[in-house]
Amino acid sequence: MWNEVSETLADLDLGGGGAMLLPDQVDATGAVRHLAIGAGKDAIIYVVDRDSLGGFNPSKNNIWQEIDGAMAGAVRSTPAYFDGHVYMSDRDHSLKSFTIAAAKLPEAATSQTAATFGYPGTSPVVSANGSFNGIVWAAEPATTGVLHAYDANNLAIELYNSKQAANGRDS
Repeated sequence: MWNEVSETLADLDLGGGGAMLLPDQVDATGAVRHLAIGAGKDAIIYVVDRDSLGGFNPSKNNIWQEIDGAMAGAVRSTPAYFDGHVYMSDRDHSLKSFTIAAAKLPEAATSQTAATFGYPGTSPVVSANGSFNGIVWAAEPATTGVLHAYDANNLAIELYNSKQAANGRDS
């Protein structure tokens, strides 16, 4: 990153979150892109082309895509992927989904959870039956944590959470 020294000194380093390799993506010109995505404590999403990382430039990042403003808080987790969607979490905010089109992420989330996830956020995990019936799982990082299950196509739809069975096996 062009500003790695200032971000490190301000404790906003990229190392707070993990990187994820995306499946091959086709861009608007029809070219196949080999991308990786990640974010850090600066709350900026970075998408890099693994075949052309851009090199160092002292005034700007030469990367495939950089999205500033889509995440409100620091990112300290690794994203998850399912069927054209990237799921990311930031500290003290909702879990967000970004739908990939032409090898680019939108500037804003395409869906998000009603629940928020305190420090350090959540690390989403996806289960599915092949490319069908995707469920995004997210755990609240609290003393009495809650496990949430969301529809992978729309995170506003919560399928389950472990507080629903307060007197049952999940309590």
